[in-house]
Amino acid sequence: MASMAHGLAPINRIFPEPVTAATDDQLLQWYGDVPQSGNRVRFNFVSSLDGAATLEGRSGGLGNAEDQHVFQLLRRLADVVLVGAGTVRAEGYGGDLLGAEARRWRADRGMPEHPAVAVVSGSLDLDPSSAFFGEAPVRPLLFTSAEADPARRKELAAVADVVEAGQERVEPAGIVRALAERGLQQIHCEGGPALLGSFEAAGLVDELCLTVSPLLVGGTGTRIARSGGGHPPQPLRLVHVLESDSMLLLRYAAHRPAPDGSPAELG
Repeated sequence: MASMAHGLAPINRIFPEPVTAATDDQLLQWYGDVPQSGNRVRFNFVSSLDGAATLEGRSGGLGNAEDQHVFQLLRRLADVVLVGAGTVRAEGYGGDLLGAEARRWRADRGMPEHPAVAVVSGSLDLDPSSAFFGEAPVRPLLFTSAEADPARRKELAAVADVVEAGQERVEPAGIVRALAERGLQQIHCEGGPALLGSFEAAGLVDELCLTVSPLLVGGTGTRIARSGGGHPPQPLRLVHVLESDSMLLLRYAAHRPAPDGSPAELG
């Protein structure tokens, strides 16, 4: 698809080189320039101007149609969509994650029509009869800890592949390792704050795509990342800045060595 979908406001690139009214092909190229080998963990979040990660309890209230369009393009590029249990409960995940056009795009490039989908839950506080499991186009993966409740594990094993990724708590490194063993290396994470916080603490955030919504929300809502702290801050490099209808779409990447030991560059 060479042009933007009908009815959307133009998405313009401000940095590095200005581009007016980017096409979907251009957007996919800008977001798809990841290393061809090795794991890559990309997080996608939206935040208000004053730092809120949700509006009335949901992140979706902060976005707009253009943000959602880019969000869907990012899913198209992923081997697996990874999400925390709290986000599944709050955002109403269920059914196909991609539309028909996106599935054709993936099939034309030799990719499975549907990316794998994985949920992280140490407590296993998930409803096995929910749409997330019942309407999933592919059997979900469920990451938990070895000490998770055996009865809950057995119940959820009927609707998902339950995978241990840590002893007392779910460890990000165990998640990445288990996904890589399944050939799922391009990891697209959609929240929530506890999941991002755990990956930050583990030093495993390769990329953050952050939409800054032109809203002042106020209140006491959470920020996009939540953790116990104690880990050093991780510098990221700005890769690009997009703008549409006063909304900014920022892409930041970590400095990671390429497989041959040389610095990996993006953009």
